[in-house]
Amino acid sequence: MPSSVVNHYFYIPETEILRIIYQSGSIYDYLKVPQGIFDKFRAAKSKGQFLNAVIKRKFKFRKIS
Repeated sequence: MPSSVVNHYFYIPETEILRIIYQSGSIYDYLKVPQGIFDKFRAAKSKGQFLNAVIKRKFKFRKIS
């Protein structure tokens, strides 16, 4: 389902990094995101709401670009 916030995302299970590419073009890595949280994010009807409610509040991040 298209998102007005998230353009694309990748998950690397070995490092538990969730990379979010926003519609604005900004890229962020969210660190130590467990597989279960990623699965819930992937299944969420609204990726933006899930990001704001769960991921941004709980996980450290680094801006890639």
